[in-house]
Amino acid sequence: MLEKCTICPHKCGIDRTKYAGKCKSTDKIKIALYSIHNFEEPCISGKNGSGTIFFSNCNMNCIFCQNYEISQLGKGKEISIEKLADIMIEQQNRHVENINLVTPTSYALHIIEAIKLARQKGLKIPIVYNTNGYENVETLKLLEGYVDIYLPDLKYFYDDLGYKYSNVNNYFEIATEAIKEMYRQVGIPQIDENGIMKKGLMIRHLILPNQIENSKNILKWIKDNIDNNVYVSIMAQYFPTYKAKEIEGLNRKLTQKEYKEVENYLYELDLQNGYIQELGEHEEEYVPNWDY
Repeated sequence: MLEKCTICPHKCGIDRTKYAGKCKSTDKIKIALYSIHNFEEPCISGKNGSGTIFFSNCNMNCIFCQNYEISQLGKGKEISIEKLADIMIEQQNRHVENINLVTPTSYALHIIEAIKLARQKGLKIPIVYNTNGYENVETLKLLEGYVDIYLPDLKYFYDDLGYKYSNVNNYFEIATEAIKEMYRQVGIPQIDENGIMKKGLMIRHLILPNQIENSKNILKWIKDNIDNNVYVSIMAQYFPTYKAKEIEGLNRKLTQKEYKEVENYLYELDLQNGYIQELGEHEEEYVPNWDY
């Protein structure tokens, strides 16, 4: 399948055994970091933290990406499928709540094989698929039974924003169809007695400065198209980084007024479950140090 790659919606058809695709990935797995992460949503990180594995490269080119050193500049180290399986077991042995695959899209096929190996070695904790939302439904169907928790972004209601800020076409249509497939597979969140998600869908949305109507329309779509009990995570952590520092309209953090307008609309919609981040001052401090 990698010899004429159609894993993501770009369907660029590149032979990844010889060249990098539009996602900047070859047929080798590349990761930048694996660690215990305590700053995901409470039902993901819990008391013991989430066992994150940060993959290098990305099929989107977001000009404000907080992880741009690995997603856009490709920092990281190549590893084998066997090593990835061993990392999953190592993370489980550190008593984390789950295995959290961050930006996994380009490596979906490798991940399936790694999970198979890891399960043979005793992997039992949930697998989290932490994605930008720009996913092929056909690829997601291959992941059924391997992923327990889908954690997709839903970034843009307006496709012109997707093209302008992330260099992708038809983002909203593609991401919403993907989210429907994720919901079909795992349903609404199943939370254990300790408040930890074991299975289900949680949709993330990052509020962008000057784009409040975009956020409102995203929330309205979730309300109208997905079960009212699905979890929603509204993130207010935006800060200008990477190319956004030079872009008018993106070169500042959110204002309190913007934050409150989205918060009030969220309550007006009466979505039942989820989180909204407080508007902070030092978001930059939460970006990991990308040292394999």
